[in-house]
Amino acid sequence: MDAQASAMFDAQTQWEFSCDLEVDFESEENASMVYSALAVDKELQPDKVKRQMSISDGKLSVHFEAVEARFLRASFSAFVDVLTLATKTIEEFGQGMEL
Repeated sequence: MDAQASAMFDAQTQWEFSCDLEVDFESEENASMVYSALAVDKELQPDKVKRQMSISDGKLSVHFEAVEARFLRASFSAFVDVLTLATKTIEEFGQGMEL
């Protein structure tokens, strides 16, 4: 889908439900690692849920929008599951790890 078609699609879609999540990793490096690990997983239903991620000052910020509350809940829940896994991996193996 090109940018113009995407903009038209967004204009026609009601993104009524949204939420934000911010996780402070206290390190730009750790936030970047988690961002990189999670960025490859795209939303399974992009016509129903949008997710935007960014990093700033060692914090990972995520904004979700959905057409229905149940899609928002499912997307948020699945994201938190993989975020927890990525965070635990960094906690376990990240300190002093040589790349």
